[in-house]
Amino acid sequence: MDWNRVEGNWKQLKGAAKEKWGKLTDDDLNVIEGRREQLEGKIQQRYGFAKDQVKKDVDDWFGTLK
Repeated sequence: MDWNRVEGNWKQLKGAAKEKWGKLTDDDLNVIEGRREQLEGKIQQRYGFAKDQVKKDVDDWFGTLK
């Protein structure tokens, strides 16, 4: 699966993202709309993780979607 499919299926994948990152609000997830940069930015904002850590976490999560 490529990231374009995540964007296309975001409504279905929001639940999986919310399960992984519970601090993200429904409003956050609606604003993100499946865009990776937006997702990484919101995770950094809510959790205070370093950019490299967030990128790895998103990669790991993305890998579970395949």
